[in-house]
Amino acid sequence: MKDKLTVTATGDSLFVADIPEEYNADLAVMKDYISADVRITNLETNVSKFGDFPNAYSGGTWLNTEPEVFDDLVKYGFNYYGTANNHCMDYSYHGLLSTIDELDKRGLAHSGTGRSLSEAAAPAVIDADGKKVAIFAVTAEYETASKAGYETKTLKARPGVNYIGHENLFPVSPETVAELKKISEETQINASREQNIATGYALPDPDGIFNFGGVKFIYDGSTKRSVCNKKDLERIVSSIKQAKEKYDYVIILIHCHDKKVADPEVQPDYFEELSRACIDAGACAMIGGGTHQLRPLEIYKGCPIFYSLGDFIYQGMRVPILPADFMIAYGQDINATAWEGLMARSKGNKIGLQTMRSSFLTVIPKMTFVDGKMTELEMMPVVAGFEREGKLNGLPYHAKGEEAKEIFDIINRLSAPYGTKLIMENDIIKAQL
Repeated sequence: MKDKLTVTATGDSLFVADIPEEYNADLAVMKDYISADVRITNLETNVSKFGDFPNAYSGGTWLNTEPEVFDDLVKYGFNYYGTANNHCMDYSYHGLLSTIDELDKRGLAHSGTGRSLSEAAAPAVIDADGKKVAIFAVTAEYETASKAGYETKTLKARPGVNYIGHENLFPVSPETVAELKKISEETQINASREQNIATGYALPDPDGIFNFGGVKFIYDGSTKRSVCNKKDLERIVSSIKQAKEKYDYVIILIHCHDKKVADPEVQPDYFEELSRACIDAGACAMIGGGTHQLRPLEIYKGCPIFYSLGDFIYQGMRVPILPADFMIAYGQDINATAWEGLMARSKGNKIGLQTMRSSFLTVIPKMTFVDGKMTELEMMPVVAGFEREGKLNGLPYHAKGEEAKEIFDIINRLSAPYGTKLIMENDIIKAQL
């Protein structure tokens, strides 16, 4: 008898407000399609009460969902929640730890954050009809203060997020570097850095790279614009190899906002480097999120890499409470309502992600694996209520007809350069493997 596993996954669930009764029919459709052995989403919020203080920084908007409201998200039927993203420390350590506790109370598998880096970097393990599925979550979008740390013999571990570092590089000619070096000497822009290198507080860059005021220019002929942090990549790859020895399947969630160029549809080089290295190490699928748009689907060595699934739920304008820091940034009274603050930032709801249709278009992939190999891949096209008003705005429904074709055209266009072949039948997108 063949060993079969089904997996569904979504983009970001930026879920902060309750679900109205009039959405129940759409919820039933979503839950039915999501139904699989493994059901994945990225939890783009914290789960806690608002009784504690917000952090001094956030992922852009301070996101938090009260526990009783979070139970509405649970209705979709997910059995795994990724917590590694740029919002996991919006409400500091207590918000992060509360989220972990609330997921644990409900018996919901999760990974990506923890009370130490060892815990944050460990996979959640789901028993799917006797098959063990390990799921890691990692973010490339984080503040230094949100990084989880290791415990030592003398110090406790630091709670935080599992992370992958990277550095940006700007390819230029040797002639351009010569000009930059001349400007550096005239302005002394690198004086502090040079002093830090001389005193051991910083390391010099390798040959072929020139650091100009903190910006790295590469002139060795490479066209790469970013590379993974070598130690972080080695840590993640090693964890995957170890998991593959113990479990039947390994899946990776990666949260990434970066882009290679000005176009948000194009993922950075380091994301491709990370994704392929993870599959080479034994992962069977890479699930990307973070950026609020769809990005390409690549089939690499028979394994899917979703460079971004965009937003599954997008309730960015329904955030109920925001701190004084937000109000001050947008010229509001510190006791203004969240809505007043959001309207100030969006200039009366005229600019921002919530005004961009692309932020509300996504797909829900359904993957079938037999004896460790992906044999089928289909995707439901979904719109997160872009044109819907009130409480229905931001909640997902099955796109059909022209809306389905719109989403198919986007992901087909983006994925074609990778050799990915897609067709659409009965408002469902299918990959030709």
